[in-house]
Amino acid sequence: MTVEKVFEFVVRDIHTVIAATADEGGLPVTCAIDIMDWDGNGLYFLTARGKSFYRRLMARPYVSFTGIQGEDTIHRRAVTVRGSVRPESSSVLARLIERNAYMREIYPTERSREALEAFCIHSGTAEWFDLSKKPIERFVLAFGGDEEAGADGGYYVGSSCISCGQCLAVCPQNCIQLAPSAATIVQEHCLMCGNCAAVCPVGAVSGR
Repeated sequence: MTVEKVFEFVVRDIHTVIAATADEGGLPVTCAIDIMDWDGNGLYFLTARGKSFYRRLMARPYVSFTGIQGEDTIHRRAVTVRGSVRPESSSVLARLIERNAYMREIYPTERSREALEAFCIHSGTAEWFDLSKKPIERFVLAFGGDEEAGADGGYYVGSSCISCGQCLAVCPQNCIQLAPSAATIVQEHCLMCGNCAAVCPVGAVSGR
C-alpha cells in the first residue's frame, strides 16, 4: 500500500468524509466535506469563506478526517487522515470545480463561486484500515515530509520480553510471532486493542 493509492481510494471510492477541526476553545467540531482531488502534493477540498469551518481552518490550520466504504462493518475499509492544511490558488479551485460538476449546481454562477477557497492537506499521516481481509490490514503512512508521524500508533515488544507466549492467546488477529528470544507484533495486522500489553507479565509491550 502506498500513500498515492490511499489518496486515490479516498477521492474515487469514498469522496465524502467526516472532518474535525478545533474551535477557539480547543474543542473538536465535525462536519462533512468532499475530498475532491489528489496529486503528489496532497489531498484537496474546498469550502466557502463565510463558513465557520473556513474560519477554524484559517485560525488553526490542521484537520483530521475519516471516510468509510463498504456495506457493513465486517466488509468495510476506512481511511483516516490527519494533517496540516494550506489555502490554494484560484487555479486549484477552478480545477476542483471542473472535476466535481455538482459544485456548479450548488454555486451556479461565477459570482457565487467567488465565496469559495480551495485547501490542500499537504503534510501528515494516512491510516488504512481494512476489516474485509483476514487477518485485518492496517497501515499508517506519512506524507509531505512528516516521516516521524508515520511511526505513531500501535503496540511494540521491547527487549525485556521473556518469550512466555501469554500474548498469543489474547490476540484477536493472531498477529504476534513468537521466537526464542522475543515476540514480534506484525503491525499491518494489528487491531491495536492492547490485549498483549495488558497480559504481559514483565511489561515488555508498550503503545506509541
